[in-house]
Amino acid sequence: MHEGQLNNLKILKPVRQALRNEATEAEKRLWQYLKGSQLGGRKFRRQHSLGLFILDFYCPAERIAVELDGLVHDQLDVRSYDEERQKAIESLGITVLRFPNEAVFLDIDQVLKTIRLQFKAD
Repeated sequence: MHEGQLNNLKILKPVRQALRNEATEAEKRLWQYLKGSQLGGRKFRRQHSLGLFILDFYCPAERIAVELDGLVHDQLDVRSYDEERQKAIESLGITVLRFPNEAVFLDIDQVLKTIRLQFKAD
């Protein structure tokens, strides 16, 4: 399947919209730093779908997915699902960066630096 067919499937549009409208506080905060190409001039999208997966944030130019994990991600079954999901996304040549929600509040500069370090040369 061609990657273009994987991005933002129409069937998931209502789900993506709902996730944007019901963003967590951590997602809202990180979005303030990513929107409008503020981070290294790179465009990020919120709640971008790739196949049946919906990514918290996605930078198409850099092929980077940023996922924020709340406490639910500490549960064994959720962690196992996250690992399988991440492998599938990475198999498409996309780097997946995961951060706990607390990192966005406690050290946003480090989160942004970690993302920026994944960028190809400017």
